[in-house]
Amino acid sequence: MTGVIIFFIFHWYASLFFQTFFHHRYAAHGMFKMSPFMEKVFHVLSFIFQGSSYLSPYAYGVMHRMHHAYADTEKDPHSPIFDKDLFNMMWRTRLVYNEIDRNEVEVLSKFKKGVPAWRAFDKVAENNIIRLMWAVVYILIYMNLDAPLWTYFVLLPIQILMSPVHGVVVNWFSHKYGYRNFDVNDTSTNLIPIDFLMWGECLHNNHHKFGGRPNFAVKKWEFDPMYPCIWMMEKVGIIQFKKGKLDTDYM
Repeated sequence: MTGVIIFFIFHWYASLFFQTFFHHRYAAHGMFKMSPFMEKVFHVLSFIFQGSSYLSPYAYGVMHRMHHAYADTEKDPHSPIFDKDLFNMMWRTRLVYNEIDRNEVEVLSKFKKGVPAWRAFDKVAENNIIRLMWAVVYILIYMNLDAPLWTYFVLLPIQILMSPVHGVVVNWFSHKYGYRNFDVNDTSTNLIPIDFLMWGECLHNNHHKFGGRPNFAVKKWEFDPMYPCIWMMEKVGIIQFKKGKLDTDYM
């Protein structure tokens, strides 16, 4: 029992680490720079830790820029205003994501500019057989850890769909509940001031105000746990902060 809970928690935070650091703050917002080699490294690490729910950084980056540009309008890929429940929002997000990922829709150049694209790798990582193999790996880990039956029906589905679940926590709950520091033209909120659950992603109202700001915390009593990680990676040379980048930039 304890083993499977530890495994689930580890996967939750490890998968989300790469989603917020690489997909969100780097691919979508370009908050910092990294070398082409490190880009490839983070593609591979994202695949390893996201596993069955791997997201293309390119498709994610484009879709997230659309979310900021069209927040809470009919063009928003995910908005609680236009979806009756979180499952409908997840499904609509999936449809928009697939259209972008499969090049089935024309995308404005401003949404594609600078977004990392390793499409050959994405094609392999997103293959349904590969996703199924990851799901089998998770099942085998559960079996090896003697997981209780209920975890196969509760935790395992979340584990298999981890990345979309992360997305819905932010894009549903952080547009419906919480508090607002800034009066922006959408329903974004800060779900919790010390975001231990989502690596800072739930400081969503702050992020919608300052789209290019690496630190999502604004008030003294708020804390974005991803920012110290970004700061440390900059200090050791893995990434480089962009000089003179405006807080409101997202391209």
